[in-house]
Amino acid sequence: MVEIGLNAAILAVRDNAPLTHVVRQEGEIRGGIDGLPYGPFSPIDHRTLDAGLRTWVSEQTGLELGYVEQLYTFGDRGRHAQPGDAAPHVVSIGYVALTLLAQQPEATRGVWRGWYDFFPWEDWRDGRPAIIADEIAPRMMAWAERPRPVATSSRPQSRAERVQMCFGLDGGRWDEEKVLERYELLYEAGLVEEAHRDGRDVTDAGDGPAPARLGLPMRYDHRRILSTAIGRIRSKIKYRPVVFELMPDEFTLFELQRTVEAVLGNNLHKQNFRRQVETAGLVEETEAVRARTGGRPAKLFRFRREVLLERPSPGVRVKVGRG
Repeated sequence: MVEIGLNAAILAVRDNAPLTHVVRQEGEIRGGIDGLPYGPFSPIDHRTLDAGLRTWVSEQTGLELGYVEQLYTFGDRGRHAQPGDAAPHVVSIGYVALTLLAQQPEATRGVWRGWYDFFPWEDWRDGRPAIIADEIAPRMMAWAERPRPVATSSRPQSRAERVQMCFGLDGGRWDEEKVLERYELLYEAGLVEEAHRDGRDVTDAGDGPAPARLGLPMRYDHRRILSTAIGRIRSKIKYRPVVFELMPDEFTLFELQRTVEAVLGNNLHKQNFRRQVETAGLVEETEAVRARTGGRPAKLFRFRREVLLERPSPGVRVKVGRG
């Protein structure tokens, strides 16, 4: 038997920190593990998959979703099952939702937690994260050099090439959109807790369990779903104006830039960013300004919705690749 589940990666930005809403099962408030809002799809109670997702999110968190987009279907064998488990296999449909915290009621259950608690290697705003050189690179390259298990299927690239491409090693370019690929590599190498918990054969992963600081684990495959959501939004922000789902009605260009940087995990050139946003016709000035301590008042802007009718892909076309 197969059960269809619905998972929501709800994303927001507050004080330049990208956040996701997580919940825990009853009795796990302390010492438990974070998970995404989740519930089974009922064809009797839910007219559509989207309606079912919104119902579960509302019941579990008290949040009302606005922008929602379907991501992917996650159905690997063993993703929920435990040894001896006779329960139905769960195939989950993952969604990403963007919300503005200021317009949301106080969550009735769960908390907002930073993306980079789960993926600390993804935040480059203060330069290359130390965890890459200190932990990930040596452990991943050691894994890459070990003989491949006989039962493992071959790939076009070697392990070492995949590690270099995903983590920007040896002069390689960092691609901020490869969030899922990086997590999958760490999982394959047995360097995240979920690989051990899932009973994956990680005998070639190196000595001892994965360091706890390689990101906080999540329930089932929820960190895989969250990484898919982050990668999707990092990509889509460049060709669709989804970033404005995270912005209030009026904002300064500095606030908009900081939000984009929080999502992409990288800093942007101030003048280039402003020129691109204004030239693309994404924003328009209001008549209001915001006073700033120790500086000139900043002009307030709003999203210019007419751009949706003028251009097929009106996004923030930034280039942030780094080596």
